[in-house]
Amino acid sequence: MSYVFPPVTATVPVAGSDALFPVHRIYCVGRNYVDHAIEMGHTGREAPFFFMKPADAVLPVAEGKTGEMPYPSMTKDLHHEIELVVAIGKSGKDISVEDAASYIWGYAVGLDMTRRDLQGEAKKQGRPWDTGKGFDYSAPISSLYPVAQTKLITEGNIHLDVNGEQRQDSDIRKLIWNVAETISYLSKFYELQAGDLIFTGTPEGVAAVKTGDLLEGRISGLGSLKVQLV
Repeated sequence: MSYVFPPVTATVPVAGSDALFPVHRIYCVGRNYVDHAIEMGHTGREAPFFFMKPADAVLPVAEGKTGEMPYPSMTKDLHHEIELVVAIGKSGKDISVEDAASYIWGYAVGLDMTRRDLQGEAKKQGRPWDTGKGFDYSAPISSLYPVAQTKLITEGNIHLDVNGEQRQDSDIRKLIWNVAETISYLSKFYELQAGDLIFTGTPEGVAAVKTGDLLEGRISGLGSLKVQLV
């Protein structure tokens, strides 16, 4: 057997190691912080909902490095969304909340970059969000930190600066649906697999960025993620 062309697998570096984490799927949770839901025009604890990005949308950035993200085409309104990313380490379906932690391989700092104008137009027309959310390099991500090293993350500061000025600042404990609940609910719709990444939602403060801007995201215990728009 031979391949028509060599298979390509997106990977994320593992902190303090030369190991690479192969990416299977990228799931993202929408409106999962109260104040962000409010700024997007929603209130209340709605059932979690999800959208996906292609696995090769990741832009991996090793600790201490600055990634370069090309400003995407077809938009004039690119927004940042800082998020805790959860990496799944084994397969499972219909996972209970109580067992969810055992499926976590590790954590990272991520950015769900969004072509907001395209997303907004898709919403108006009742169309999918793919062009607004799932474009090339739309998922910058830091090195992954194994849960064996970090222990379970249920609280801690999540923060984003743009050009040294604060844009987003909150705490993981303010998630509407916490990580265990999110894993459990998502696993009712999909059989989760080793290599899946879950972007768990962004706090308030999302805003537009432009070419030349330097984004620096931090989550307590996970180091930082630096990305410059080029």
